[in-house]
Amino acid sequence: MKLCQNIHLRRRLLLAAQFIAALTLLSTGNAQTDAADQGSEKPMTVLPLEKSASRGIVTRDPSDIVKCKDEYWVFYTGRGVPSYHSKDLVKWERGPAVFKTAPEWIAGTVPENRRMSYWAPDIMKVGDRYLLYYAVSSMGKMTSAIGLATNSTLDPNDPAYHWTDEGVVVRTKDGDNYNAIDPTVFQDTDGSLWLAFGSYWSGIKLIQLDPKTGKRIAPNSEMYPLAYNESIEASYLCKHDDYYYLFVNWGSCCQGPKSTYNIRIGRSKKVTGPYLDKAGVDMLHSGGSVFLATTNGPLIGPGHAGTLTAEGKTWFTSDFEGDLLMNGKATLAIMPLRWHADGWPEATVNDVKSATSADSESK
Repeated sequence: MKLCQNIHLRRRLLLAAQFIAALTLLSTGNAQTDAADQGSEKPMTVLPLEKSASRGIVTRDPSDIVKCKDEYWVFYTGRGVPSYHSKDLVKWERGPAVFKTAPEWIAGTVPENRRMSYWAPDIMKVGDRYLLYYAVSSMGKMTSAIGLATNSTLDPNDPAYHWTDEGVVVRTKDGDNYNAIDPTVFQDTDGSLWLAFGSYWSGIKLIQLDPKTGKRIAPNSEMYPLAYNESIEASYLCKHDDYYYLFVNWGSCCQGPKSTYNIRIGRSKKVTGPYLDKAGVDMLHSGGSVFLATTNGPLIGPGHAGTLTAEGKTWFTSDFEGDLLMNGKATLAIMPLRWHADGWPEATVNDVKSATSADSESK
C-alpha cells in the first residue's frame, strides 16, 4: 500500500509540474509565431506543406482538423478553447474561442478551474452538428471533466453560428484511478461513436457515445481499458482497412524543447482492443511502437495525434512542444502520411531533411 501511495504521489507531483509549465507557456503565447507583436523577432516564413511540418502558429494540444464550407478549423488548449482557420492548410488566421464565459456547470464540478483554461479539445461533425469535446481540470488533480459543446457551423459569419453547452460527458474526482482529460472522438464505419480519454494513473479508457446526443450511451455503460504506461496521455483512434489504430503519447509535455513527448502506436481488430504494437506487446502492458520520436530536426516533442484527408492526400497532424525555429514555442504540425503494405502508417517530417541539409552546408 505504501508503494502504491508513493507512486500515486510521484505522478501527482509530475503532473503538477507539467501543468504549471503549460500554463506558463500559454500565458506567453497564442499568436501566429508571436513575432510581429514582440518586435524584436522576425516573422517566421511559413513553408509549403511539402517542405515543413510546422505551420508557424503557436498551438498546444490541437484537435483534429475539420472542414466547414471552404475553410479548415483547428481548436487547441487555451482560454475558452481558442481556434485557428485556414483555406489552404498553410497560412492560418486566428478564429474565435468557443466560450466567452464559463459554462455554469464548471464552477460546481471543477471549482478550482477559474481561468477558463480548457485543454486538449477534439472535434468531429456527426450528422448536421459539430461535436467539440474538451477537458476541464486543475493542476495535478484528478478532479476533472470532459465537456461537450455543439454547433451547426464553424463559420462565425453564418447567422446559425452558436455554440451550445451540452454539459458533462464523463468526470473523475480525487481518488479515482483514472483521469477524465484529453478526449478524442471516433466514429466507426457502422456509425457507432466512441470517446477515448485518460492520462497517467491507470491509463487510457474508452466509452461508447450516443451519436444523436454526443453523450455517453448510459451513465454506467462499460468502460474499456486500452493502454497503460507510467507516462501516457493524448490518445487518438482511427481506422484503416481492417484495423483500428491507437496513438498515444509517452513522456513529458509542456517544457518546450526540453519536453520528452513521443508518439506510440498499436492496432487491434476490435475498437475495444486489445491493441498490440509491432512486436505483439499489448498496449495495456506498456506496449507501443515508436511512431514519432522525441526529436525530429528542429521539431521537439510531437503530441496529440490526428489524421486528415485533404487536398487529395492523407496527412498526419499533431503539435510539437518546441519548434526551434519559433524560439522553442509549440507549433501546429501537418505532415504527409502513408500506409505501408504491412498495414502500419508512417509520417514524413520533412524538417528532418531540411535540418540535415543545413548542417551539411554549414560544415
